[in-house]
Amino acid sequence: MTSRAAAPAPHPALPTPGLEHVFDVSVALGAIEDHGRTRAGHRRIIPILGGSITGEVNAEILPGGADWQIVRADGSIEIDGRYSARTDAGELLYLQATGVRSGEPHVLESLLAGEPVDPSEYYFRTLVTIETSAPALAHLERSLHLAVAARTADSVRYATYRFV
Repeated sequence: MTSRAAAPAPHPALPTPGLEHVFDVSVALGAIEDHGRTRAGHRRIIPILGGSITGEVNAEILPGGADWQIVRADGSIEIDGRYSARTDAGELLYLQATGVRSGEPHVLESLLAGEPVDPSEYYFRTLVTIETSAPALAHLERSLHLAVAARTADSVRYATYRFV
């Protein structure tokens, strides 16, 4: 008598992720600090002067954060923004936005010059992670957030969505 291994049980289908709007962010930016070519690449640092978060959470963005960027050879920018915010109740949030801004060279040059550019003309997406010690906001730490962003001469604004 030969033994037959039982057929593996079929795996349940994986869920298709969706997006649920969580909050909008508006960040006031300082002047670009161009550090030139470093061992990591062409480094730029853009100070965060303040701003606001509105939606599921409402908070003031505190001055002192920055976006530590690497400019790639093709002009695309690796985003690494880090900043703090305080809610009206005094709860603190730490946000980190990592992603990429890319587009045609003439579009990226226009953005760098501070000219208005329609956000549909370039790609600007980030993943936003959140840390907080506030129990009422802890649910924000347990999700991945995708943001769709736009850059102006002195600000960035983005809409943040939770993967569901």
